[in-house]
Amino acid sequence: MQAEYATDIVFKRQTDLTPLYETLVRTAIHSVKPENIATFLGHKLHWNYQGEIGNKFNTRIFGTRIKHQMGAVSIKMYDKFGIILRIETTTNDVSQFRRRREVQHYDGSKENKVAPMKKTIYSLHILAQLLKDSNRRYLEFISLFDDPSDGVKKLIKISDPVKENDRSYKGFNFFSRDDQKLFEILARGEFNINGFQNKMIRKFIPDFSPSSITRILKRLLLHGLIKKVARSRKYYLTKLGKAVITTGLKTRSLFVIPSLAGLEVIAI
Repeated sequence: MQAEYATDIVFKRQTDLTPLYETLVRTAIHSVKPENIATFLGHKLHWNYQGEIGNKFNTRIFGTRIKHQMGAVSIKMYDKFGIILRIETTTNDVSQFRRRREVQHYDGSKENKVAPMKKTIYSLHILAQLLKDSNRRYLEFISLFDDPSDGVKKLIKISDPVKENDRSYKGFNFFSRDDQKLFEILARGEFNINGFQNKMIRKFIPDFSPSSITRILKRLLLHGLIKKVARSRKYYLTKLGKAVITTGLKTRSLFVIPSLAGLEVIAI
C-alpha cells in the first residue's frame, strides 16, 4: 500500500521562487541530519536502527529534488513548474507508522495498544493526518534558513557579551568546540518538538556539572536563544535560536569542513 501527501506553496512569479529554492536545497542537504528526518516523520531514532536513512539530491529534466528517506518513508522537496514549492511525504509501507488501536490476538482476545498501522483503506484518514504533520514539521524546519544574510547578522550579534545586574555573560562562538557541541545538541529533533531540561543536556555532555549547565542556560536565555516554560524546568529554542543555530552549523559545514578536504584522513 503506497500513499503520499503533498503540500504546495504557490508563488506569483518564478523569479520569486528560484533564488529561494536554491538556498533551501543547498542548506537542507547540509543541515538535515538522521535524527531530524526521524523527527519530521514523528519517530525517534534509536541507536540500533538498521534501515536506510539519509539525504539524496537529484538533478532531473524538470529541475532538482532533495529526498530525505527513513526506511519505507521519505520526504521530498522540489520546485514544480518553477512556481510551486512542493513538500511531499510518501510511504510504501504504512505499518512503519504506529498508533493506538484495537489488536486481536490469535487466541481471540482483544487489547487496545500502540501497534503498527493496518494496511487497509480504513487507515487512510489517520495516515493522511500523519503525513500532513510530517510536511508541516519539515516546512517549519526549512523556514528558519530562508534569509542567509539576516542569519549572519544574528550570528555576529550573539557573539557579543551581554550584562545583567552588572555581571557580564560572554557570547557564543560556532568555531569553539564546546559551543559547537552545545548547538549540535540543542538542534536535535526531539528537543525541537518536546523541549529540553538541564538533565537532558547533561546526558550528551556528562563532563559538565549541573551548575555548569545552569550557567550555560542562563547565557542562552540572556542572548534570546531559548525561552523557559512558566512554572517548569523545561526550555525551548526561540525563533532566533533556531535561526542562529541553523545558520551557524551550516556556515561551519560549508566553509570550515570543505577547507579540510585537501588533507589526507586515515581511519583507524
